[in-house]
Amino acid sequence: MEEQTKNSAPRTLLLLGDEAIAQGAIDAGLSGVYAYPGTPSTEITEYIQLNATARERGIHSRWSTNEKTAMEAALGMSFMGKRALVCMKHVGLNVCADPFVNSAMTGVNGGLVVLVADDPSMHSSQDEQDSRFYGKFAMLPTFEPSNQQEAYDMMASAFEYSEERCLPVLMRVTTRMAHSRAVVKVAAAPRPENILNFEAQAANWVLLPANARRRNDKVTAQQAQLEEDAANSPYNKAPQLSAQGGKKEPLGIIASGIGYNYVKETGLDLPILKISQYPLPKKLVRELLDACEKVLIVEEGQPFIEEQVRGVYESRNILGRLTGELPRTGELTPDCVGEALGIPARLGAIPQLVAARPPQLCQGCGHRDVYSALNEVLKEYDNPRVFGDIGCYTLGFLPPYRAIHSCVDMGASITMAKGASDAGLWPAVAIIGDSTFTHSGMTGLLDAVNENADITVIISDNLTTAMTGGQDSAGTNKFEAICRGLGVAEEHLHVVVPLPKNMPEITAIIREELNYHGVSVIIPRRECIQTFKRHSKAKKEQEKKEQ
Repeated sequence: MEEQTKNSAPRTLLLLGDEAIAQGAIDAGLSGVYAYPGTPSTEITEYIQLNATARERGIHSRWSTNEKTAMEAALGMSFMGKRALVCMKHVGLNVCADPFVNSAMTGVNGGLVVLVADDPSMHSSQDEQDSRFYGKFAMLPTFEPSNQQEAYDMMASAFEYSEERCLPVLMRVTTRMAHSRAVVKVAAAPRPENILNFEAQAANWVLLPANARRRNDKVTAQQAQLEEDAANSPYNKAPQLSAQGGKKEPLGIIASGIGYNYVKETGLDLPILKISQYPLPKKLVRELLDACEKVLIVEEGQPFIEEQVRGVYESRNILGRLTGELPRTGELTPDCVGEALGIPARLGAIPQLVAARPPQLCQGCGHRDVYSALNEVLKEYDNPRVFGDIGCYTLGFLPPYRAIHSCVDMGASITMAKGASDAGLWPAVAIIGDSTFTHSGMTGLLDAVNENADITVIISDNLTTAMTGGQDSAGTNKFEAICRGLGVAEEHLHVVVPLPKNMPEITAIIREELNYHGVSVIIPRRECIQTFKRHSKAKKEQEKKEQ
């Protein structure tokens, strides 16, 4: 990623979809981005952090502790009239669901865009959740770009629309859009930031039942207007349907997101309704359905449009993921879309030329030594269980360690270990990373302390958010203080350095704390080998400059 500089002339840049979103936000007068790193959304915030204009303007771009705190901080910026962007991956939207859904009730003062990157095929995720359902559930408008240029342009439109309708806007992209590049035309200069204003009305933002009921009525009444806006949106493109004496077209297409590009790549001359702004514009859908014998719905993710279209126009002639023309799960591809339209796959079956290489912990990673020590000790016990969490260390499930027995969601390790202990398991061990601990693990540890649960918690601290590329970790150098503050006894709080030479010390501490019937915390601390290499290289380069 190259740092961008301001230029007096219009520019064209080669950008990832994530970078186009970031540049679009900056050029739309952004005052702050709030995010927790999560693939495939991470590069948005990183781009803003490195951007010259963002630095010059002092645009907020520090990482948040989790997605909920990010959403709430962005609401605070919007409350003061400024434009804010919140970024996360799809499962992060679960974490911030409470403020996200309630943000429809409060409305906005300054424009607020919630950018969510979904991950069909689960390249780096636990599920294939489709965030468009959240937009519909919260009764909020949703934008979905179909290419990088549209992703850039939509940011300005989304902020303007947010302020026009006084609602947050959900903007949804998927992995292939976020991580593919294209040439994007960008503005010659960014729009000025909004000025501070104090127009936010407490009667809207204090969600006492009386206020919330009034706002709920208003937001519900807005839905017809939002749907009309979607029908008239320049991002929703309806085909020109010629009257042929009542004769219908054999096949029409409804396409959204990157699926629209896959349809266009076939080169077929078909009537296509492109959907990039929601609520679903039923008027445009009906017009296409009335003009075509059959309609194929091409959308990345779950059958969000398809299910609604069936509700609008029940017919056996609606095709898509639910009827088997397109795969029910996983990413769309140009080939599978082509095959649904009667075009043979261009490449055919691709032979397996290279043996599969499952991911593994880096050579020199401190997590390796933690698992080696833990496995060595746990051999002495009958039926021990280790509850894992989300991070690089999840790879401890794979050979050669086979060290963890669960990994469900951010922070679940500690609370699952507590629940298993409540059920009678001993020993019950939780292993959690430093960034995940501050994201979602602290409250679980407080529950465990309050009940003096019989668990051993290992906070494997590599001084960074390693899994997503080495971003800052919110709790660095604070973990002992946090654990003490939550009530962990000093004599059962240990810091060790995970190196082979320290194995006798580490195994002795693990063994001792497993046999203590209460809450104990062990913090193995050693910098991630990847960030250590980068930091060492940067230090050497700096030393050369100073010579």
